[in-house]
Amino acid sequence: MSEVLIRAMTKEDYEEVFAMWQITSKRALSNADRKEEIERYLERNKGLSQVAVINGRIVGTVLAGHDGRRGYIHHMAVLPEHRRKGIAKTLATTAIDKLTKEGIVKTHILTYCDNLIGQSFWSSLGFIRRSDVYDYSYEIPTERSEP
Repeated sequence: MSEVLIRAMTKEDYEEVFAMWQITSKRALSNADRKEEIERYLERNKGLSQVAVINGRIVGTVLAGHDGRRGYIHHMAVLPEHRRKGIAKTLATTAIDKLTKEGIVKTHILTYCDNLIGQSFWSSLGFIRRSDVYDYSYEIPTERSEP
């Protein structure tokens, strides 16, 4: 395998990352993943989101940020042909390390109930599935279409 470079995600990466998400994360995409929204997220959480690059091509990504109290990981994804090579683990631990340096000691990840592979992955990194809380979401109705 060629060498994997892990680096901070930039707004210039958006088109390539979004194309990758169309393969890896399509059902999880929403209006919050439009270019201007991701640019705002990256600006607010400088250096916390990462991409994995092989031979100049983005093959993995993790969006990471915090609200000053808790960390959040979104869209952790690796292209299918590059899975099971440690890229996801490196992306996740890099994001957690960067959050820790920001003073964040607890980080959350949401997974779909039927995403057993994702659940197993996060458990292997020490994340604990909680059964004492439910996640509720509210989205302000807009005229915008999906990304």
